[in-house]
Amino acid sequence: MVIDDSNTIRRSAEIFLKASGCEVILAEDGFDALAKISNEHPDLIFVDIMMPRLDGYQTCSLIKRNARYKATPVIMLSSKDGLFDRARGRMVGSDQYLTKPFTQETLIEAVQIYAAKAKSNQKEVD
Repeated sequence: MVIDDSNTIRRSAEIFLKASGCEVILAEDGFDALAKISNEHPDLIFVDIMMPRLDGYQTCSLIKRNARYKATPVIMLSSKDGLFDRARGRMVGSDQYLTKPFTQETLIEAVQIYAAKAKSNQKEVD
Protein backbone atom coordinates (compact mmCIF):
# COMPACT_ATOMS: atom_id res chain seq x y z
CA MET A 1 0.00 0.00 0.00
CA VAL A 2 1.18 3.50 -0.84
CA ILE A 3 -0.33 6.39 1.14
CA ASP A 4 0.54 9.85 -0.15
CA ASP A 5 -1.45 13.00 -0.85
CA SER A 6 0.63 13.63 -3.97
CA ASN A 7 -0.81 11.95 -7.05
CA THR A 8 2.64 12.07 -8.68
CA ILE A 9 4.28 10.19 -5.79
CA ARG A 10 1.47 7.62 -5.62
CA ARG A 11 1.62 6.94 -9.35
CA SER A 12 5.45 6.78 -9.42
CA ALA A 13 5.48 4.27 -6.57
CA GLU A 14 2.69 2.29 -8.23
CA ILE A 15 4.61 2.09 -11.54
CA PHE A 16 7.86 1.08 -9.81
CA LEU A 17 6.20 -1.57 -7.64
CA LYS A 18 3.96 -3.04 -10.35
CA ALA A 19 6.96 -3.32 -12.68
CA SER A 20 8.49 -5.59 -10.05
CA GLY A 21 5.39 -7.77 -9.78
CA CYS A 22 3.82 -6.25 -6.68
CA GLU A 23 0.11 -5.70 -6.20
CA VAL A 24 -0.42 -2.07 -5.22
CA ILE A 25 -3.17 -0.38 -3.23
CA LEU A 26 -3.23 3.43 -3.28
CA ALA A 27 -4.59 5.81 -0.66
CA GLU A 28 -4.71 9.62 -0.71
CA ASP A 29 -4.46 10.17 3.05
CA GLY A 30 -4.55 8.42 6.40
CA PHE A 31 -8.34 8.21 6.62
CA ASP A 32 -8.59 6.71 3.13
CA ALA A 33 -5.80 4.27 4.04
CA LEU A 34 -7.34 3.09 7.31
CA ALA A 35 -10.56 2.18 5.52
CA LYS A 36 -8.67 0.29 2.81
CA ILE A 37 -6.31 -1.49 5.22
CA SER A 38 -9.17 -3.27 6.95
CA ASN A 39 -10.50 -4.49 3.59
CA GLU A 40 -7.26 -5.19 1.74
CA HIS A 41 -4.81 -6.35 4.47
CA PRO A 42 -1.61 -5.08 2.78
CA ASP A 43 1.69 -6.89 3.43
CA LEU A 44 3.68 -3.64 3.50
CA ILE A 45 2.70 0.01 3.87
CA PHE A 46 4.55 3.08 2.57
CA VAL A 47 3.21 6.26 4.17
CA ASP A 48 4.06 9.91 3.52
CA ILE A 49 4.70 11.96 6.63
CA MET A 50 3.24 15.29 5.50
CA MET A 51 -0.45 14.82 4.65
CA PRO A 52 -3.58 16.83 5.44
CA ARG A 53 -6.15 15.68 8.02
CA LEU A 54 -4.20 12.66 9.36
CA ASP A 55 -0.44 12.86 8.91
CA GLY A 56 1.90 9.91 8.42
CA TYR A 57 2.96 9.76 12.07
CA GLN A 58 -0.67 9.57 13.23
CA THR A 59 -1.51 7.04 10.53
CA CYS A 60 1.44 4.82 11.45
CA SER A 61 0.60 5.04 15.13
CA LEU A 62 -3.01 3.98 14.52
CA ILE A 63 -1.90 1.05 12.35
CA LYS A 64 0.66 -0.15 14.89
CA ARG A 65 -1.79 0.17 17.83
CA ASN A 66 -4.19 -2.24 16.14
CA ALA A 67 -3.26 -5.80 17.18
CA ARG A 68 -4.31 -7.13 13.79
CA TYR A 69 -1.87 -4.90 11.88
CA LYS A 70 0.85 -4.39 14.49
CA ALA A 71 3.25 -6.70 12.62
CA THR A 72 2.61 -5.09 9.21
CA PRO A 73 5.76 -3.21 8.20
CA VAL A 74 5.28 0.55 7.82
CA ILE A 75 7.87 2.57 5.91
CA MET A 76 7.78 6.33 6.29
CA LEU A 77 8.31 8.47 3.17
CA SER A 78 9.51 12.04 3.54
CA SER A 79 11.42 14.79 1.83
CA LYS A 80 12.85 15.59 5.28
CA ASP A 81 15.97 13.68 6.22
CA GLY A 82 16.52 14.99 9.73
CA LEU A 83 17.36 12.96 12.78
CA PHE A 84 14.27 14.28 14.59
CA ASP A 85 11.96 13.11 11.80
CA ARG A 86 13.53 9.64 11.75
CA ALA A 87 13.33 9.37 15.55
CA ARG A 88 9.69 10.46 15.57
CA GLY A 89 8.96 7.81 12.94
CA ARG A 90 10.54 5.14 15.14
CA MET A 91 8.58 6.37 18.16
CA VAL A 92 5.26 5.75 16.38
CA GLY A 93 6.39 2.29 15.26
CA SER A 94 7.70 2.73 11.71
CA ASP A 95 10.02 0.00 10.50
CA GLN A 96 12.04 2.07 8.04
CA TYR A 97 12.40 5.60 6.69
CA LEU A 98 12.92 6.46 3.01
CA THR A 99 13.74 9.92 1.75
CA LYS A 100 11.90 11.33 -1.25
CA PRO A 101 12.53 11.40 -4.09
CA PHE A 102 12.92 7.64 -3.89
CA THR A 103 14.13 5.40 -6.67
CA GLN A 104 12.69 2.16 -7.96
CA GLU A 105 15.67 0.39 -6.41
CA THR A 106 15.08 1.78 -2.90
CA LEU A 107 11.38 0.84 -3.00
CA ILE A 108 12.05 -2.68 -4.26
CA GLU A 109 14.88 -3.17 -1.77
CA ALA A 110 12.47 -2.32 1.06
CA VAL A 111 9.88 -4.75 -0.34
CA GLN A 112 12.51 -7.50 -0.56
CA ILE A 113 13.74 -6.91 3.00
CA TYR A 114 10.25 -7.16 4.48
CA ALA A 115 9.16 -10.03 2.22
CA ALA A 116 12.20 -12.00 3.42
CA LYS A 117 11.36 -11.19 7.06
CA ALA A 118 7.75 -12.25 6.53
CA LYS A 119 8.87 -15.58 5.05
CA SER A 120 11.26 -16.24 7.94
CA ASN A 121 8.56 -15.32 10.47
CA GLN A 122 6.12 -17.67 8.70
CA LYS A 123 8.63 -20.53 8.89
CA GLU A 124 8.96 -19.96 12.65
CA VAL A 125 5.17 -20.18 13.01
CA ASP A 126 4.97 -23.37 10.91
